[in-house]
Amino acid sequence: MAFLQTILAFIVALGSLVVIHELGHYWVARLCGVKVLRFSVGMGKIVFSRRFGPDQTEWALSILPLGGYVKMLDAREQDVSGLSPQELKREFTSQSVWKRMAIVAAGPLANFALAILLFAGLYTYGVPEPTTKVRAMSEQSVAYKAGLRGGDLITAVNGEPVQIWSELRWKVLQGAVDKTPVKLDIQRQDPAVADGHLLDTVSLPVDSLNTKDLEGDYLGKLGIGLARPKAVLGKVMPDGPAMKAGLREGDLVTAIDGQPVADGLAFVERVRASPGKPVNLSVLRNGNTLAVNVTPEAQDANGAQIGLIKVEVPLAPEMIVASSPPLQALAKGAKRTWDSSILTLKMLGKMVIGEVSWKNITGPITIADYAGQTARIGAISYLSFIALISISLGVMNLLPIPVLDGGHLLYYSLEVLTGRPISERVGAIAQRAGIGILMTLMMVAVFNDVVRLIF
Repeated sequence: MAFLQTILAFIVALGSLVVIHELGHYWVARLCGVKVLRFSVGMGKIVFSRRFGPDQTEWALSILPLGGYVKMLDAREQDVSGLSPQELKREFTSQSVWKRMAIVAAGPLANFALAILLFAGLYTYGVPEPTTKVRAMSEQSVAYKAGLRGGDLITAVNGEPVQIWSELRWKVLQGAVDKTPVKLDIQRQDPAVADGHLLDTVSLPVDSLNTKDLEGDYLGKLGIGLARPKAVLGKVMPDGPAMKAGLREGDLVTAIDGQPVADGLAFVERVRASPGKPVNLSVLRNGNTLAVNVTPEAQDANGAQIGLIKVEVPLAPEMIVASSPPLQALAKGAKRTWDSSILTLKMLGKMVIGEVSWKNITGPITIADYAGQTARIGAISYLSFIALISISLGVMNLLPIPVLDGGHLLYYSLEVLTGRPISERVGAIAQRAGIGILMTLMMVAVFNDVVRLIF
């Protein structure tokens, strides 16, 4: 069932992005007066088609589901000798270079527009996410040395307000890629201040992160983690170690073996690390401090033993639903799309110069896997995933590689500068080179996908 859901989520995501991309080319071609002969979702042999509209454009589904195309009236591909002068005016190569550039650029721009609208919709609707409050950290961590403390609420990164954890991650990632210090505005609880909150700013160095760290929990590498609730016990299971030791629902665990417990997650981690070993708990109950000895029960988990005392411990972080008015959400969506595009280009540049591994290139297998995972999480995660893939598709198509939209834009830009189109011979050589580059990238992507799948 999960496999079928993954395939369906992948088809819906990729299909919608291809349709939007090609509709961009189609709409602008029509606006420029160019005749569109065929609109195909998929490549290769046509398996289904119907003709609609005044031009009887053929709308088709093709056998290979990866990609699509818009076929226009083009003297380079069709014999136009028998067409009337009126029809010849609608031929693609007879259009001004600016119209041709607009038609070619419309596909990637449609992908960016889709991402902006999806992000704007999510920001308007409201995204339930953890707040930017951080948990206690090691004194040896980068974050602690920079001045960050457990319980601090991060309110802005480099002067830009943040409300939710994903915004914090995104802003820190941008600084890490640029290898520039990240300035964090924080709000800290302080009874000595009139309103109980101290405002401060810390400069977080991120140069200790390498490119491999950016692929995982880079905030954790800096010592930054989500704040968790205190170690207040929930339901105590019958006949478990916790009940036998006399622990009760509502008990607050403040220390284990004399070491302070920062939060519920720290308590769970300490218990799991003590299978079959007695631990001494300092427990606060009704204002009184009690000492309770409990021996976690040893259980196997993924080939290792962990300790359990069979009691519920709430671990959910503090959540907030961050929403914005429609116009503000649209502006945030546009900024997120712009920032994501620039970050993608920077990462591609770092791959070229060897600072980032080519293992980061992903193909259809990994995309399908992520599509399935986000679809199972929920609509918000799935739509966010589609927005990010739409941005990647737009950026990749604008790369100056022959056969891609960016390659055609490069040709037309040279035509604007020189006053004449590139020769057919140069164009043919460039096309072959472009196909070679794309095939190489595809093989690398598929290889990386298979390696991830196996290992």
